[in-house]
Amino acid sequence: MVKNAIILLSGGLDSLVSLGLVRKNYGSVLALTFDYGQRSAQYEIDASKQIAKHYEIHHQVVSLNWLKDITTTALVNDNINVPTNINDYNESMKSVWVPNRNGLFLNVAGCFADAQGYDDIIIGANKEEGETFSDNTQDFIDRVNAEFEYSTLKKPKIIAPLINYSKNDIVREALENKIPLELVKSCYVGGDKHCGECESCQRLKHALQYNGASEYLRILF
Repeated sequence: MVKNAIILLSGGLDSLVSLGLVRKNYGSVLALTFDYGQRSAQYEIDASKQIAKHYEIHHQVVSLNWLKDITTTALVNDNINVPTNINDYNESMKSVWVPNRNGLFLNVAGCFADAQGYDDIIIGANKEEGETFSDNTQDFIDRVNAEFEYSTLKKPKIIAPLINYSKNDIVREALENKIPLELVKSCYVGGDKHCGECESCQRLKHALQYNGASEYLRILF
């Protein structure tokens, strides 16, 4: 029996590589990209459209603009600097936290899965970001899966193919599996090129350097 999936696609490294690793396992795939008023919203939408086109999957943008109204951190507020110190996990988390973001995203995806019959929901949660963000951990995913046992008829399963991977591991997997890293847009700020200074850019840059992927450094930065 052919299974179908939804992927939470932001256009960043983690969601791109997650999609690239699992695409062959599914018949139909729907990519959901969320616009919650983040400063890089259009940047993420454009990147996700290109990635969805590359993998020949359906793409839909879901507007959650009300989330901006209750978020005061740097991801949505242009007057606050995005974090640049990747060694201060606690301060970084506070600087970019969006209230219940992954919980909301997964539950919206759960609505689509329940209504349209999707079997799995793919998220780019990974070990490295799980050290900073509690909603990037397997424990969090297990709890939302348990919720879906009660809140949906379809009972979709959340899958995080990168859950035990660091950023270095993720880039290695991308290179080994010929995943198009030139399509990545991981910057908190957004723009024609990655800013190279924000936490997300630094994590990507270090992982590319670690894997000797100098060609992508030139393209992305």
